[in-house]
Amino acid sequence: MKKIFIVAILTLAGTLMIAYNSLGQEKKWTLEECVLYAIEHNIQVKQQELAANVQQNALIQSKYNLAPTLNGGAGHSYSFGRALDESTYQFTDNETVLSDYFSINSSVTLFNGFTNRKSIEQNKYNLQASIQDVEKIKNDISLSIALAYLQILLNKELLDVTKNQYDITMEQIDRTSKLVAAGSLARGSLLEIQAQAASEELQVVNAGNQLDLSILNLTQLLELDTVGNFDIIVPELQIPEETGLIEPVMTVYSEAIKIQPQIKGAELQLESSVLSLDIAKGARSPRLSLNSSYNTRYSDIRKKLVGIDPVTFVPTYEEYPFMDQLKDNVNYGLSLSLSVPIFNGWQVNQAISNARLGIEQSQYNLEYQKNILYKDIQQAYADAMASLKKFHSSQGALVSMKESFRYTEQKFNVGLVNTIDYKTSKNQLTRTQSDLLQAKYEYIFKVKVLDFYRGKELSL
Repeated sequence: MKKIFIVAILTLAGTLMIAYNSLGQEKKWTLEECVLYAIEHNIQVKQQELAANVQQNALIQSKYNLAPTLNGGAGHSYSFGRALDESTYQFTDNETVLSDYFSINSSVTLFNGFTNRKSIEQNKYNLQASIQDVEKIKNDISLSIALAYLQILLNKELLDVTKNQYDITMEQIDRTSKLVAAGSLARGSLLEIQAQAASEELQVVNAGNQLDLSILNLTQLLELDTVGNFDIIVPELQIPEETGLIEPVMTVYSEAIKIQPQIKGAELQLESSVLSLDIAKGARSPRLSLNSSYNTRYSDIRKKLVGIDPVTFVPTYEEYPFMDQLKDNVNYGLSLSLSVPIFNGWQVNQAISNARLGIEQSQYNLEYQKNILYKDIQQAYADAMASLKKFHSSQGALVSMKESFRYTEQKFNVGLVNTIDYKTSKNQLTRTQSDLLQAKYEYIFKVKVLDFYRGKELSL
């Protein structure tokens, strides 16, 4: 029984330890997860979505504008002195009159130059354009996230390079110490290599700080409250050997112009501007409306005629109840109203002129957006080609630099090369490694940008 109890305790302790370890492990983020999270939590996206909702409400309202209006009214008043009683159409003197009024009115526009119909079409375009604005912000955020993500990957590799160089220097200190102890090298050589180690240790610290800053930048883009133990997944990234794998500028542009939201949005705004001209012209048309009304009222001085005395012919009255008056005083009717614009301070003509200018402005904006897109694709293509060439060049240079450093290190170990030459060769190797990494990640980012313009999702 005691053994069973001990086994149960150990099993429980192991379970708790596994659970604790699993909780302590922070999740590592992929690029896709970062993009989706940023889009979901970004304030600018939420603000633009609210703007799209406002446009949605405008569209709904423009549809409701086709329906008749219906309004009710009521009034309660006191009249003093000489006044006209609206119920009896008699003047009263030195008497207080209490009266009530109730009405229902309705009106529907039968024709106004198709302005309402055009407004509905315009609001549809405005809503679609607003949705494209949301997509444009999402795209900008996605590219910013991709750049920040790749910057972390670059800084991780740069940190590894500086650490490796520092480790090499520390090994060299150990060897130099032994040579100095054996009398093969002067103590000055040891002091110089130790000074280099201190300098490289500072480089490791700086590289670590740059990595921390790049992580902070990404977490801020993600709208995370704290950095914590935030980390990302390091994927295997391969660089092609041939530049022909990059699509030409015109191929990318011809695909991008069909799907990029800034182009779609500008096209929709142009369509909306054309409808603005139609709406402005509609103000020249007559406006025909159908109106209806239903009214009744009550007065406390009104009396109800009961009858007339057959002898004296004197009428007999009694109190006129409230509900009876409302029923007996009902009047209603229908009317058609026509409003023909003749002259209104040149407002209609000015509105038409401004609408035409709005069309030109929208056309210029569309061309501007196309030019910006084309230039961005051109720049990304040129940067990708240059980075790929730099990467391949740095690869060859790195092979040579590694061999040169290995040869210099061998000579330094036997005292044929001084510390300055050794340090120079080592710094050149580090610089070449850094150039290679910079070219690698710049190429990857620019290629991802080109693919993104063609409608491909960001992924590594």
